[in-house]
Amino acid sequence: MKPNQLENRLIQFAIDVIMVCRIKDNSFASEHLAKQHIRSATSVALNYGEAQGGKSARDFLHKMKICLKELRECLINMKIQKGAKLITDISAFR
Repeated sequence: MKPNQLENRLIQFAIDVIMVCRIKDNSFASEHLAKQHIRSATSVALNYGEAQGGKSARDFLHKMKICLKELRECLINMKIQKGAKLITDISAFR
C-alpha cells in the first residue's frame, strides 16, 4: 500500500466516524462516547500525517505506535457503543 493510500483511508475513517456520530441518540453516555470517538479517530489521521514528517525511523515508528493506540481506542469505543445500542439508525449512514 502506498503512503497516500493509507493516509486517504485514515482520513475517510475519521469522516465515517464523524458521520456515524451524527446519528447517535441524545443520551449523556452516547454524547460522551461520540466526542471521545471523534477525537481518537481524527487523531489517527493527524498523527499519521505527523509520522510522515518524522525526523528519523525511530520517530516515525513512535508516531505510528500512537496511531495504533488510537485505533485500538476507536475499536473499544465502537464495541461499547454497539453493546449499549447507542447508535440508533446506522442504515441512514452512507
